[in-house]
Amino acid sequence: MSAAATVPGKAQFDVAIEIGGMGVRVRTDDPSFVCLLERRYAGFVGRPERAEYQFDMNLVAPTGIAADEDVRVERAPDGTWSLVRGDFRAEWDPALRTGRIRQTPNPYAIDSVLRIVHTLALARQGGFLLHAASAVRDARAFLFTGRSGAGKTTIARLAPPDVTLLTDEISYVRKAEGRPGTPAGYAAYGTPFTGELAKLGENVNAPIAALYLLAQGPENRIEPVSEAEAGRALLGNILFFAKDPELVEMVFQSACEFVARVPVSRLTFRPDASVWELVR
Repeated sequence: MSAAATVPGKAQFDVAIEIGGMGVRVRTDDPSFVCLLERRYAGFVGRPERAEYQFDMNLVAPTGIAADEDVRVERAPDGTWSLVRGDFRAEWDPALRTGRIRQTPNPYAIDSVLRIVHTLALARQGGFLLHAASAVRDARAFLFTGRSGAGKTTIARLAPPDVTLLTDEISYVRKAEGRPGTPAGYAAYGTPFTGELAKLGENVNAPIAALYLLAQGPENRIEPVSEAEAGRALLGNILFFAKDPELVEMVFQSACEFVARVPVSRLTFRPDASVWELVR
């Protein structure tokens, strides 16, 4: 934590939260909340001066919003974004790389703001956030997605010692440059967005070797799926909050490109560690 700047009568403290190689600097006059964020995002705290975006935070509950209001993400004609939920209101200007957050003093609100900002930034880069567990084995990343209850947390919990967990809940996918003369591939990054394991992922990344569509059954087996089925499954699990036609089309094209380049299979498994014998 550092004192970043001053405003009349108040010192400003900051922390940079770096996920997927993208840093977001958060400034507030409450040093205890900055300490809370440093603990919450341990392993994902970067250098404030290297952050791509900066948000000034006011720890006061937003007014004019119902406490149970669902998230709304809208783009204004000038290109700025409004992010609203019952516990926060945020404005973000991607061109100026700055924003403001007014939220209740808990880390769950900023967690949601970060997810939204990353989805908007990734949409223009051909990447996305995905409801999926992911892990690295032998320097290659494997993603596991499916409907609720399909086994994302289970397969993460069963991972053997030679596997590095990136997340059991929300996977971070970015395009990665390929070798000269070859198409770009994809890389998965660790995230601090936790599921039932309540365990932060490791802040590392690796090229994606495969995506598995999970199902639990009486035996372990891998089956091929069509590219169309793979695309539908992927789109059904991508996190995206903005009803913006331009970006929705970008996300759709990103999903189509991903399943055309990354092997996708159905992985049916029993809830025991033997499933990892198939994941190599």
